[in-house]
Amino acid sequence: MESEFKLDRTAFHAGSHEETEKYYAKNQPKTSRERLQAANYLNSVAFQFDINNPPRMDRTAFSMRKHTL
Repeated sequence: MESEFKLDRTAFHAGSHEETEKYYAKNQPKTSRERLQAANYLNSVAFQFDINNPPRMDRTAFSMRKHTL
């Protein structure tokens, strides 16, 4: 999956609102699955983990209790 995305940190283009709207209409992921895959990839880049082997959630950081009245 990693080969599907490429993060180019050097690419930047300041354009008009019309140009930006056309670009995003053409290049945005269409399905919710594609959006989740893109978000997962960006998280793996930002937090520096292997996209095929993400870290497990630390369940000791959270607790649950029943609310009684």
